[in-house]
Amino acid sequence: MTALQRNLASMEKAKYAFAMNCGMSATISVLSLLTADDHLLCIDDVYGGTQRYLRKIWNPNYNVDWGMIDMSDLKKVRAAFKPNTKLVWIESPTNPTLKCTDIAAVAAICKEKGVLLCVDNTFMSPALQNPLVLGADIVMHSITKYIGGHSDVVAGALMFNDSALYDKLFFNIKTMGGMIAPFDAWIALRGSKTLAIRAERAAENALAIAKWLEKHPKIEKVLYPGLPSHPHHKIALKNRAHSKLSGGSGMISFYIKGDLNKTNKFLSSLHVITLAESLGGVESLIESPALMTHGSVPAEHRKMLGIDDNFVRLSTGIENIEDLIGDLEKALAKM
Repeated sequence: MTALQRNLASMEKAKYAFAMNCGMSATISVLSLLTADDHLLCIDDVYGGTQRYLRKIWNPNYNVDWGMIDMSDLKKVRAAFKPNTKLVWIESPTNPTLKCTDIAAVAAICKEKGVLLCVDNTFMSPALQNPLVLGADIVMHSITKYIGGHSDVVAGALMFNDSALYDKLFFNIKTMGGMIAPFDAWIALRGSKTLAIRAERAAENALAIAKWLEKHPKIEKVLYPGLPSHPHHKIALKNRAHSKLSGGSGMISFYIKGDLNKTNKFLSSLHVITLAESLGGVESLIESPALMTHGSVPAEHRKMLGIDDNFVRLSTGIENIEDLIGDLEKALAKM
């Protein structure tokens, strides 16, 4: 393995790791394990790019059977399996509504049924959550986010412990040409060396901001797994029991009291926090999922998930917490 792949494997407590040219390359490589006769079970609130690929390319072109469900309900998970289910795909927390799934419990069901479990761990990073320890078969990361950490590289990663999976995925990845370029690998390696301290600082900032937002009169609701008010707070703590932090990462979602116009006014009034997609960098980024990262998700599905016009996703960076809260306070005052 390269130095980057050794470092990733060590952080994720994995035997094997692949570094790839983007997060979607990693996703597509995992999906390449399936055939037209197989069934994929996917969490309903999944990254917009993953949904777009499944809906617009994968299903129409390859006609592979797939379904989406809320995996916070284990009864629904068990009932959704089919005789031909071969892969379960989850995020915990999800992008962007931050729902949490009991990874160990879903892993146990998958083991019972002989089904692979892949966890997209991008929102947490290897520094805060290790799904392989909880029973997952494959862990996927967008290195572009927390692992890279400086918004200057596009890359992805897969990590796992099974030698047969290694052989199969190595062949598929080599054949499809999704490996990372040497310079990008060097940039990602540099970022990975400071991952732990950055992820912890971002999570500390996020918890402080989430607590502050909960008390603000212009905020309707805050979603942060590290808060006791989050419906899956106990699950989040269980998933990262080895960590001393709160159960969340640097990702916060919240609802503003108002319509799209008020939301736009708030977002355009920020100065320290940048209005942009992506996440997990040293700088704080904020966006409107309904218009940006999840704009390609069908409107009815967004409504079902709660991705409304007044819904906002914030990725906290490592800036001074007083500066971040001050920026939010001034922007909310202009609504």
